[in-house]
Amino acid sequence: MINNKAYEGINKIVAIKASINFGLTTTLQKFFPIVIPVLRPVVNNQEIQDINRIIGFSEGEFCFFVDIFKSKTHKVGYQVKFKFQISQHSRDIQLMKNIIKYLGSGILIEVKSNVDLVIYKFLDLESIIVPLFNNYPLRGNKILDFLDFCKVVSAIKDSLGDILSK
Repeated sequence: MINNKAYEGINKIVAIKASINFGLTTTLQKFFPIVIPVLRPVVNNQEIQDINRIIGFSEGEFCFFVDIFKSKTHKVGYQVKFKFQISQHSRDIQLMKNIIKYLGSGILIEVKSNVDLVIYKFLDLESIIVPLFNNYPLRGNKILDFLDFCKVVSAIKDSLGDILSK
């Protein structure tokens, strides 16, 4: 686009940039004050009809978290907290609600112009998320995060079994 008509080309690029994620930076707004963002079509049908859509979507947009912190209320002096999180721009809130509906678990947390789908409940992580990614394996580097996450889930499950059997 830039090679044909440099000025028109750069304006088209900036108009596209203005429509993506958080729009234009303050600097770009200063240099392109009259740029009109490219109109994007509204996606009305965001129903989840195929689990593979969640798996593909997850490859780039989710995280597994394991947090360990001191705790006076736990016998060993520490608590382990788990979190599975998918983050998106708030314009995709309906999609996130549909993922929660499909999975049968999760809450939404809105932060600025983002919305996070979060699952904290250990039983849901162990009975929904772990089997999901075991049955539909990840293909990128996040498989390593998942495998580590599974090791910690398994360790907690084993220790809970020991506690429950006493």
